[in-house]
Amino acid sequence: MTRERSRRRLRRRDRKALIAASLTALSLTASGCVVVHGEREVLPASTRAEAAKALTAFTDAYNKADKAYDSSLDAPYVTGAVADIDAARLKAGRVNSPSGNPRHTPLALTDVKFTIPKKAGWPRWFVADARGNKGGNYRWVLVFTRGDLDERWQVAYLTLMTPGTVPEFKKDEDGWAEAVPADTTRLAVRPDKLSETYADYLKHGGKTFADGRDTSGLRAARAKEAKKPGLVRQFIDEPLTHGAYAPLALRTADGGALVFFTTRHFEKRTAYTGATVPIPNKDVQALVKGEVKQSLTMESIANEAAVDPAGSGPVRMLGRAWGLTSAQGE
Repeated sequence: MTRERSRRRLRRRDRKALIAASLTALSLTASGCVVVHGEREVLPASTRAEAAKALTAFTDAYNKADKAYDSSLDAPYVTGAVADIDAARLKAGRVNSPSGNPRHTPLALTDVKFTIPKKAGWPRWFVADARGNKGGNYRWVLVFTRGDLDERWQVAYLTLMTPGTVPEFKKDEDGWAEAVPADTTRLAVRPDKLSETYADYLKHGGKTFADGRDTSGLRAARAKEAKKPGLVRQFIDEPLTHGAYAPLALRTADGGALVFFTTRHFEKRTAYTGATVPIPNKDVQALVKGEVKQSLTMESIANEAAVDPAGSGPVRMLGRAWGLTSAQGE
């Protein structure tokens, strides 16, 4: 009997707890208190004012780091390929000019256009397209990302495009753009396969990419380099697709997408017996580990932007920014 009474007490306690929980839920609903799951809601990635502040913060940090040749000054504002390239550039500059950059000219970005997609989940991201005062007559196209509401906006992709080549994006009535899923099959190449496809193209060629400086032109330049006497040149190209290197795609007005993606590249130069491998320049020399005797292997990272058409058709490269990240002598 004692055991049965104990069971009845437990059942009554459970019912009371359930009723209390239900009343709490009803009370919250009645008072207008609603829990919003930000990771599920389709929202603009940023306000336009917030995007402008992020661009200003990046530009200020970039200029400070470039002037001092100190990567710690802009490291919090960059990630992925941009962080890799920038850190190596500043490291080489510091080695060759410990007192700072004697040729520093502050970067100024004007005529800025923001394209902000409306999406659910993280990361959230947006694109800034601006006229730059460095690197010739190009548009600086930067992709800012962050993985959480409390994180700082960081530049994950930075490419230079000639004026007039930045595509028109699809936007809703409020001016918000559309992010394209990386695994969509409604484009010529899935965005999450574009890095791998490009690396394979550089090795084997094919018709996946339209002819241009960064496609057929790059393959031709490599073939020409390989024919120069005195050195054997070998190239290895690898995709980078995870974490901060993940591709990001934005719907264009014609139904295709502008895709930002990353690749890694190795070039090994080997001299014939008795010859030495020339080091290309002092910036490469600053990054070399080991002693360059018979071979030099250079690693670089590239971030690319390409128009990936809907259905079929060749992918068209719009921009490719790359930089040496390390070098090994043997």
